Amino acid sequence: MGNFHPTIRRHHDFDAERDAKKLQKACKGMGTDETAIIEILSNRSSDQRQQVKQKYKTLYGKDLEEVLKGELSGNFEKTALALLDRPCEYDARELRKAMKGAGTDESLLIEILCTRVNKQIVDIKDAYKRLFERDLESDVKSDTSGSLRKILMSVLLANRDEGLEIDAELAGQDAKDLYEAGEGCWGTDELVFNVVLAKRNYMQLRATFQAYEKLKGKDIEDAIKSETSGDLEKAFLTLVRCAKDCQGYFASRLYEAIKGAGTEEETLIRILVTRAEIDLQTIKEKFHKMYNKSLVEAIKSDTSGDFRKLLVALLH
Repeated sequence: MGNFHPTIRRHHDFDAERDAKKLQKACKGMGTDETAIIEILSNRSSDQRQQVKQKYKTLYGKDLEEVLKGELSGNFEKTALALLDRPCEYDARELRKAMKGAGTDESLLIEILCTRVNKQIVDIKDAYKRLFERDLESDVKSDTSGSLRKILMSVLLANRDEGLEIDAELAGQDAKDLYEAGEGCWGTDELVFNVVLAKRNYMQLRATFQAYEKLKGKDIEDAIKSETSGDLEKAFLTLVRCAKDCQGYFASRLYEAIKGAGTEEETLIRILVTRAEIDLQTIKEKFHKMYNKSLVEAIKSDTSGDFRKLLVALLH
């Protein structure tokens, strides 16, 4: 909560027809005018981009996505197409991709499902049904198992309390229950963790984590790390970190995606595209504070070409 700021807002002097014509011109004839494409996609809100898509179809009888697919390639194309989806549709496609075919990308399921608010989860479920004629909850259920399945199913119910009230007594009780469910006994009773982490409001969770630390003299994250492992640990930690500081969580995901030998371009695309209209400006500031370097510079040095230009444009 608190104050957080986007990098993309509604464009004031917006004209869907003018944008559609500019995009048509950018894709016509020999060569593509990438600069014009970047300028429009990175300076319009998601709703405005939807209007441009509709206007383009009306004027030229073609889908803008299909036209751009023919003109662009690689990560630049992926980012441009991601920007043409509504955020809930983009999340739905990412989730489908994570579960389709052999093997499941659990990390991706966790990153999306454990960080979205109720309304986003509901919108993602609707978009998933609309795009794939499938039920997201059934797919997640059949593609995961055990404790991870349980926590993801809890999150998918989208019934977290979203108030700002803190009940100190409940925080103390939850902290005690979490201790008894985890470190206090053999084997972790995940159900208690599921109820607390998936249902309580973020302010309440912060109070619970403080109560836990007071009670046990250690951070809830350390307790989770010593009691769980693998995907379940990842899911619990994501929920805890999001409750503590969601923008800090995304800043650390970006840092992990950039540091080291290869760059996880998909993660960069996903976070920049989905957070641009929510809190990307704040994520940038958090990144600077946490790692003492500029996110823009870090991304510039790890990417290239039009892909780099589009990501940098999303960050301004």
